[in-house]
Amino acid sequence: MSASGNTFNISRRGLLQAGAGLSLSAATGSFASPAQAQTPVKGGQLRMGLDGGASADTLDPALATATVAFVVAHCWGDTLVESDPKTGAAIPSLAESWSPSADVKEWTFKIRKDVRFHDGTPMTVTDAIETLRRHAGETSRSGALGLLSGIERIEERAGDMVVTLKEANADLPLIFTDYHLQIQPRGGVDKPTAAVGTGPYKLVAFEPGVRAEFEKNKDDWRQDRGHVDSVLITVMNDLTARTSALRSGQVDFINTIVPKVVPLLKQISGVEILRTSGKGFYSFLMHCDAAPFDNNDLRLALKYAVDREAILKQVLGGFGTIGNDYPVNANYALAPTDIEQRTYDPDKAAFHFKKSRHQDPILLRTSEAAFPGAVDAAQLFQASAEKAGIKIDVRPEPSDGYWSEVWNVKPFCASYWGGRPTQDARYSTSYVSNADWNDTRFKRPDFDKMAVKARGELDEVKRRTLYRDMALMVRDEGGLILPVFNDYINACSSRLKGFVPDIGNDLSNGRITSRVWLEA
Repeated sequence: MSASGNTFNISRRGLLQAGAGLSLSAATGSFASPAQAQTPVKGGQLRMGLDGGASADTLDPALATATVAFVVAHCWGDTLVESDPKTGAAIPSLAESWSPSADVKEWTFKIRKDVRFHDGTPMTVTDAIETLRRHAGETSRSGALGLLSGIERIEERAGDMVVTLKEANADLPLIFTDYHLQIQPRGGVDKPTAAVGTGPYKLVAFEPGVRAEFEKNKDDWRQDRGHVDSVLITVMNDLTARTSALRSGQVDFINTIVPKVVPLLKQISGVEILRTSGKGFYSFLMHCDAAPFDNNDLRLALKYAVDREAILKQVLGGFGTIGNDYPVNANYALAPTDIEQRTYDPDKAAFHFKKSRHQDPILLRTSEAAFPGAVDAAQLFQASAEKAGIKIDVRPEPSDGYWSEVWNVKPFCASYWGGRPTQDARYSTSYVSNADWNDTRFKRPDFDKMAVKARGELDEVKRRTLYRDMALMVRDEGGLILPVFNDYINACSSRLKGFVPDIGNDLSNGRITSRVWLEA
């Protein structure tokens, strides 16, 4: 659940994989995207038909969830740090450079000068500090709260922003790429929904669940982005409506393409398919503290009972990679490379199921709101489990309310997660015991200690070993069934140019509107 962003490259890749923060203090490179070899064309209106909008959407970046809010936030705002589309390494944004103390517990960020908010007021170090304080405060409901929980103090020193941590964290700059952390005047304390930022576009109109409209910020502090004159985002949660709008020329770009319609779209003149490898995954979640899923043999039985290859082929159409029941793939720095791949094994599934002594049918809730093809995936799971003597009852749930009434509420359901900047961010978001979004109820004090140790470890070998041990623990004892990591599939008019595939997340890591342009 939740669309949020992903990591790294001692050539560029070695040191950054060792611990992102070690090389980040030197990150002062240019903003030019490697994918933008062509000269951008200026002007025109970019029209987008996007899945992932709802009437409950808000302009407060702290409370933003799902796709439309993700893109909207990047239209009007900027974070302190961005990530490189190819490597995931931290690169400057409103923070022009940074450096850690020797113990990696204190970080000094130099904040850009001569940057103005949309209302004409200058952006200052105070604005950056107050933004982080608002998201990290005791009463905060920010989606970034868990990522900022390690901060002890944020203050200004000699014109710089200094962040003091409770524990060492080599990845801190990458945490500040999170899309919730758009820098706002006075941190957004007074007007959190004003959508006043330093981004490439200014807000013109916003109707939650309907549309968002922007005009170019002519005083943008960056000249290499915001190529169109205006952006119109129309919420189109229905796939048929989106594809029809693209085919008829009503929009220039649509998202969340179901693999089975890709061949049809390829036949349409003037339509192109955009595919991006990322860190997001389709999954089934079991609550480890709720019967019958508090029995690890039952959890293992279900993990062996899922046919991953069938889901990859029939649900994703091959647009993805096989998962191994831990939430990290090769796009993450220091990802494990030698953990045995768990495969579909009805005999092992039957063995663990018998050992669990569970006999009743198991209720699995699913919905197309979870991920494209989630109902089909659940039914494939049902069929493969049946061969192991495990009966799964599949219950399709309405899309409306799925994320508030089923996900993170019911003990067994289909789910989706976007990527995170680092392995630490991935585990801290939903696997450490006190994580707000611990949607498998995986709570292990020894795992929590390993997460803290890995977070501050600067030795590459030791850090990699810790992350491998954590992955094994989640894989073998957790409540996550992760059959596949999905590619992101979007489609656009052939007029749209400059799209940058970004391993950080879908929609060019939310920054599509600032990067693309339209041919005349």
